[in-house]
Amino acid sequence: MRRATRMAWVTFSVLLGVRLAGAQQPQPAGGLQRILDAELARFPGKAGVWVKHLTTGEEAAVRADEAFNSASVIKLTLLALAFEMADKGQLSLSDRITINASDYRGGSGVFQFNDPGLQPTMRDVLLQMVITSDNTATDISIAKVGGIDRVNAWIRDHGYADGLHLNSTVKDLFAKYRALPKGAGYNEKTNTDREYWLGAMTPRATGRLIESFETCSEGKATPPAIAAQKSCADMIRMMKAQQSGERRLPHYIDVEVAHKTGDFPPVLANDVGVVYAKSGPIVVAFFGNAIEGSYGEAEDKIGRIAQLIVEYFDGKQ
Repeated sequence: MRRATRMAWVTFSVLLGVRLAGAQQPQPAGGLQRILDAELARFPGKAGVWVKHLTTGEEAAVRADEAFNSASVIKLTLLALAFEMADKGQLSLSDRITINASDYRGGSGVFQFNDPGLQPTMRDVLLQMVITSDNTATDISIAKVGGIDRVNAWIRDHGYADGLHLNSTVKDLFAKYRALPKGAGYNEKTNTDREYWLGAMTPRATGRLIESFETCSEGKATPPAIAAQKSCADMIRMMKAQQSGERRLPHYIDVEVAHKTGDFPPVLANDVGVVYAKSGPIVVAFFGNAIEGSYGEAEDKIGRIAQLIVEYFDGKQ
């Protein structure tokens, strides 16, 4: 009897050890994670992405907590702060702003091509900052919401300090580039020197910010709403009117996309937003820095990754 009991105990111990050993083995990555790992490994530069399906809650990421050169994506923080201030009666979006010649900024945008004295509303200014990434509108917005320190205080107050930061006005950033000696490595500065970044953003923090726009617009509270429901809906509506980045998130999909691009050719192409797939809204925050080779092909790669993400989720229905 004692021998039988001993043998039974040995057998149980062996089986238990096998089970525990199996439990300690790393679990294989899910399908979405495998897609992102494979595709970002083939991206012609340094890339990071955070993806979340807002209906199912499934998410995956690559380099989600690494800081990337934001380029114009950081303008979304100005948008959010402006709408929050409007909700609190601290800023009127219907007030008209006189744009003088001294306000003009080069690079992207349309305001610089108008005669001085144009008087758009503050809402118009924010709209152009988003849909044409207007740099004149950006510096006007920074001033109207209280400056760079006020923007970064808002970022801290809303729990994004570890992932979002506005470094500079467009005017000061461009002045730094103009001050570089002839033949200096402009692209190297863009790639590696944060003093030459408009802002720094991680894919996860950026995605969470955009998630707060979308869930707030639907009357939900996760993550916490950053503005009134109507204001969130207005911000999403602006992002849906995006005029740039047609070769990025929206390129190969036939569903609506609300997004914001960030550009610094030939080495930087970002695109972040909400993809309204048949299976439900998907937040995608994609950052492509230090691009090598064809800029257009890098943009197309972002579009192909978005296509694979949509096919993954919609194929599960």
